[in-house]
Amino acid sequence: MPAAKPVTARPLRAAALALTLAGVLATTVPPARAAHDTRPPPSRCAGQGVDRHALVRYESEVVVDAPLSTLWELQTDVERWPAWQPPVLSAERLDPGRLREGSRFHWTTPAPATPAAPATTLGITSTVRRLRHHDCLLWSGPATGEGPHIDEGVHLWTFREVRGGVRVHTAETWTGAQAEADVPTATRALDAGLDAWLHDLRTTAEARTDGRPPAGRLRTPTSSAPGTGT
Repeated sequence: MPAAKPVTARPLRAAALALTLAGVLATTVPPARAAHDTRPPPSRCAGQGVDRHALVRYESEVVVDAPLSTLWELQTDVERWPAWQPPVLSAERLDPGRLREGSRFHWTTPAPATPAAPATTLGITSTVRRLRHHDCLLWSGPATGEGPHIDEGVHLWTFREVRGGVRVHTAETWTGAQAEADVPTATRALDAGLDAWLHDLRTTAEARTDGRPPAGRLRTPTSSAPGTGT
């Protein structure tokens, strides 16, 4: 897995910096397998990418030994995220039909207690900005808790079939005063969340391909609950 690129998020800042839009995994995430494809990963989806001016940013990738269709289904079936991502407490579509450009969804993830704030739940309302079937996905939106706030997170996913499976690359940026108050700490929180997401995606996709549930990871979806975001 490539190292985080050098990047650059007052009161309550410790709470904001302990959060990730993907959720913070409590356990150590094993390193991702290196990709066999040496070409640089796509940085845009249908002409759009993450915020190039954002100070808080991180990107990572993994090669998954599973069909592209399986990965795409897991990633776009938003309401089932809680079934395979423990950090996602609830996920609710705000419009019907298949995920597409313009689709909106609300999801929640726990934010641990910090010296500056008690534990809370972070609510995230995301809007799909770009989507190309079996190719790429870009969404953005704010994240809000009781105190913590990220003005906008922009999250890009790209999928490329390579030798050994599918190369999944993800990049995310945060903007907002709280996130930018301590950029290195915010970036560490962000990288923990993205690495956890990649780990859960790989574990679930490969287990589904093998026809067995990932031990200790997969669980029954929780019912969608109202979050604290807007």
